[in-house]
Amino acid sequence: MFSQTIRRLPRINTVRRLATLSTNATSPRVLVTGSLGQLGSTMVEALRSKFGKDNVIGSDIKKPTITQRDAGPFVYADVLNYRAMEQIVVDNGIEWIVHFSAVLSAAGERNPALGLNVNINGFQNVLELAKNHRLRLLSPSTMGAFGPTTPKDGTPDLTIMRPNTIYGISKVHMELLGEYYTEKYGVDFRSLRYPGIISSDTLPGGGTTDYAIDIFHGALKQNSYSCFLSANTRLPMAYIDDCVKGTMQLLETPEHTLSQRVYNVHACDFTPEELANEIRHQYSQSFTMEYQPDFRQAIADTWPRTMADAAARRDWGWNPVFGISEMAQVMLEKLAPVYRDVSSIGTASEGSAATAEAAVLAH
Repeated sequence: MFSQTIRRLPRINTVRRLATLSTNATSPRVLVTGSLGQLGSTMVEALRSKFGKDNVIGSDIKKPTITQRDAGPFVYADVLNYRAMEQIVVDNGIEWIVHFSAVLSAAGERNPALGLNVNINGFQNVLELAKNHRLRLLSPSTMGAFGPTTPKDGTPDLTIMRPNTIYGISKVHMELLGEYYTEKYGVDFRSLRYPGIISSDTLPGGGTTDYAIDIFHGALKQNSYSCFLSANTRLPMAYIDDCVKGTMQLLETPEHTLSQRVYNVHACDFTPEELANEIRHQYSQSFTMEYQPDFRQAIADTWPRTMADAAARRDWGWNPVFGISEMAQVMLEKLAPVYRDVSSIGTASEGSAATAEAAVLAH
């Protein structure tokens, strides 16, 4: 393991800032689909902190860890099975659904049939549940909903979309159908287009923006990283605390204050080389980066470089606090102890990578 001292920036508060949000007199009953994923697990934690653990039900098709199972209610839920989902809603008195179940960009290109099935039919089921049971439904969208003909800089909320990935196509479908159900049936649908999301809580899953997570593991493990995007590929990004805070804000905002149903959110933007330089500044001047673009480069080239988010700031108070420096500081501080713990077990060996992965997941 590579060992280095992290250069300290002025200390920032990384405790997830949820206390500033208004508290309802009666807490809603919330179902979170895909709750074992990167965003789902963090969102469940935030919702339980706000509304009480018994009012927030996590769900997924995977088996939770003992820690996740003991943290609060959890049910098996296949979003492709409408009747089973309806039984969960009825039996548990669900009022809000936060829908994270999805097949993401890179995985959708590897398995288009699965991506279309989960992202379109799964969303159709939760949308029907929202209509039939008068539920509030928040289903995140993505900057991947934009396409190669979309304006790349300051991309507005309303513009040319025309994505050319399964993930992007399915998210445009979700946005339009959600808006249709709002206008036709009065469904309280809301969505925000996430940028790339950076978190130390879960391991990178091979997505198009996951280099911005994996690079920190590479820096701490061997002081180098091989990036699958080119050096100057600029993309919008956000640290997970900002994403969770913003999602909570949109979820809780009174419906009458919303001027639209789908919002851009933008926290910061950078290239792989700019992030590498930030790591050199904060952690190791000898950190090395090589570039070997793969199929994900073609996906990234269709996405915005920056997004305009004035409507989100105006309507429900979107106000991110993590830029590239703050995000890098927190990622290094959170992951460094994991790799120190692994290195204390022994020098790099055949099992050291698996040990590091297990340590990250348990951290």
